[in-house]
Amino acid sequence: MKRFSMLLALAVLLPAAPAMARTCAVTIEGNDRMQFSLPEIRVAADCTQVDLTLRHTGKLGATAMGHNWVLTRTPDFQPVATAGMRATLADSYLPKNDARVIAFTPVIGGGQTTRVRFATSKLTRGEDYTFFCSFPGHWGLMKGKLVFG
Repeated sequence: MKRFSMLLALAVLLPAAPAMARTCAVTIEGNDRMQFSLPEIRVAADCTQVDLTLRHTGKLGATAMGHNWVLTRTPDFQPVATAGMRATLADSYLPKNDARVIAFTPVIGGGQTTRVRFATSKLTRGEDYTFFCSFPGHWGLMKGKLVFG
C-alpha cells in the first residue's frame, strides 16, 4: 500500500504530457497549362501544422509561367488576388504583409519545388478557404478549396 501511495503521489507531481503535435504533409503540382493537380485539399482536424509542397511540373520559367500557392479565407481571395496584380515577382505577386494571407509560397518556375509550413491554429473548422496562384492572370483558373476538420 505504501508503494502504491508513493506511485500515486509521483503521478500527481508529474506534469501532464504535452499534446502531440501532428504535421500533415500535402503535395500539389502546377503546370504550364495553368492548372493545379488538386481542386480540393482536406486537412484533418488533429493536424497542428500543414507542410505543403508545391511542384511546378512545367518547363517555362517563373517570369513567363510562374506559380505559387496562396491561402486565404474565401471572402478575401479575390481582393488579395486583385491587389497582388499591382505587386512584383519579388513579392510573389502579393501585397506586402497582408494579414488576409494565411500562408503562401514564393513564385517558382518549371522544374522547381518550394514549401510552406503553417499552423492550423490560423484556421477555423467550418470556415471557407481558397487556395490560388497569385501570378497575374492565373488566379481565375488556378484555385481550389481547402477544408479543415
